[in-house]
Amino acid sequence: MKLFRMAAVLALVAGPAFAQDSPHINLMADGPSKTEDEKAADAARDKAYKETLKKIPDAKASSDPWGGMRADPPQPAPKASAATSAPKKTKAGTAAN
Repeated sequence: MKLFRMAAVLALVAGPAFAQDSPHINLMADGPSKTEDEKAADAARDKAYKETLKKIPDAKASSDPWGGMRADPPQPAPKASAATSAPKKTKAGTAAN
C-alpha cells in the first residue's frame, strides 16, 4: 500500500514537469485561412481606420474644466519691518525662585 501511495505522489508531482517539456500544440487553431475577398475587405477597413485617425485634431487646449473658476493664487503679504512694529512689552516683576 505504501508503494502505491508513493507511486501516486510521484505521478502527481511529475505530471506538470512532463507537460512543460511536451511539444507545443495549438489546439485552438484559427480555422481555414481567409479568402482573397476577406483579405481585401480587411485591408480596406484598415485603410479607412487610419484615414479617420488622421482627421482627428490634436488637443492643444487645457482640459481643466475649472480653470476659469479659480482665482489667481494669493500673493504672500509683505513682511513688516522691525521699525514699524510696536515695541515688545517686557514682563514686569521680579524673578524669584
